[in-house]
Amino acid sequence: MAGLYFEQFQVGQVFRHDIRRTVTETDNVLFSTMTHNPAAIHLDAEYAKGTEFGKPLMNSVFTLGLMVGISVGDTTLGTTVGNLGWDEVRFPKPVFAGDTLHVETAVLEKRESKSRPLNGIVVFQHTAWNQRNEVVATCKRVALMHRSPLDSVGTKA
Repeated sequence: MAGLYFEQFQVGQVFRHDIRRTVTETDNVLFSTMTHNPAAIHLDAEYAKGTEFGKPLMNSVFTLGLMVGISVGDTTLGTTVGNLGWDEVRFPKPVFAGDTLHVETAVLEKRESKSRPLNGIVVFQHTAWNQRNEVVATCKRVALMHRSPLDSVGTKA
């Protein structure tokens, strides 16, 4: 199992994910069209030339998904029940085709689940930077995590 169980996370723990990803125009067009987002700022280079950015922006929901996706292998792969929510999603700098993103995740909180004794809740802070080390995206993600099979209700099996 690549991901960690609830008991293995510690508040303050930081993951600097090894995976980096250069985003492409194809990523942007595919994601925008697959999600029925026809915004000209993502799909129309001529329109985008007239904006303050001068070229198409990467779809921000793609950026959010990529940021969280890069984190999964080190944190929640195979050990999460599901996401409970994303809060404080921010995009302080634009992302363009050709940017290379890298991601870091910090554990902000963890607590027992009151309604699900076989699970715990972990709050992650995800941050993505571009190749110039400018923060391009942040979010808090609340995940419902499996407890270790050896400690599923606080006792050894």
